[in-house]
Amino acid sequence: MSNHEWVKEFPGTITVCDSEGIILEMNDAAIEAFKKNGGEKLIGTNLLDCHPEPARSKLKKLLATQRENTYTIEKNGVKKFIHQVPWYENGEYRGFVEFSLKIPAQIPHFVRDNT
Repeated sequence: MSNHEWVKEFPGTITVCDSEGIILEMNDAAIEAFKKNGGEKLIGTNLLDCHPEPARSKLKKLLATQRENTYTIEKNGVKKFIHQVPWYENGEYRGFVEFSLKIPAQIPHFVRDNT
């Protein structure tokens, strides 16, 4: 198994794009989640074309500013945690990775300190 084989069958969606928004990789869960939009055929296309306003403008800003974006959503009764974060190669900004994980409607929150 290569260092990145775990990504393929990871239960959350993982989508990777370059600094212009071109989709480079999708794991199996992402391909399935976006099946009605083309699934694996989305690789090589621009993710900006997949989003209506105002999400499109927000994504353009994230790509330009290289700032992470984290939030939760609920769609069709399923709550998800979304984390969009820039990725780098040898210190050079290369694009974004989006992780989407299903989470329970109610989730415990723990505050831990160093003591």
